[in-house]
Amino acid sequence: MTLQQQVMDEFRRRFGEEPLLVVRAPGRVNLIGEHTDYNDGYVMPLAIDRAVWIAARPRGDRYVAMYSVDFDQVVEFSLEEIVKRDSLWAEYVQGVAWALQEAGHQLKGWDGVIAGDVPIGAGLSSSAAIELAAARTFCTVSGIEWNPAEMAKLCQHVENNWIGVNSGIMDQMISAAGVEGHAVMIDCRWLYLDPVPLPPGTAVVVLDTATRRELVTSAYNERREQCEAAARFFNVPALRDVTLPQLEAVADMLDEVV
Repeated sequence: MTLQQQVMDEFRRRFGEEPLLVVRAPGRVNLIGEHTDYNDGYVMPLAIDRAVWIAARPRGDRYVAMYSVDFDQVVEFSLEEIVKRDSLWAEYVQGVAWALQEAGHQLKGWDGVIAGDVPIGAGLSSSAAIELAAARTFCTVSGIEWNPAEMAKLCQHVENNWIGVNSGIMDQMISAAGVEGHAVMIDCRWLYLDPVPLPPGTAVVVLDTATRRELVTSAYNERREQCEAAARFFNVPALRDVTLPQLEAVADMLDEVV
């Protein structure tokens, strides 16, 4: 049974009717450009065949009720008063609602079933997938026009200011704007997208090292702070603006890690 079919079947079982919408947002791998997105540089990720799915229907009130297949957990919250809770997966959905409303959007509630097969903590951007799936659901039930770059920036805001990971824009952009059969070159300063066709028969192999990756508790934020310290040293907006001759001229004056 496909994941799409699973969320639809579970929705019927729980709510007694067909879902009125089914959304999907993929995880990603990155071919080149590590730690360059938050330095305003270039990345070239691609969307993968693992994703987060939500089957949903609009509600007549301002409540969201969700069942997670993966965690066997029901979470309900009011759009009138969004507060953080212990359920980590639900924080991404609540954070998206918070950010959309903060941006001035009027949201409607919904009932939904959510499931995903992007491995959590494996570096395949399960968090961006749930953020973009939630954003697409809110936009659809609330009549908000879908703008991939705007929604990617909004979901990055969620990651930075609701979840607490000072990440760049890459994960959200590729989940929002991936192109089948292509990698996507992203200019992370201007958010220009350049789909790059993959040669026929290309296979991207992802290996599980059994090392779990949790950005909230990792040195990710520390690494970004070090990059920003280097940009301040050179008096530029971001490391993208530092030339190799500039770096070589003063490299011995910098902290070794920086």
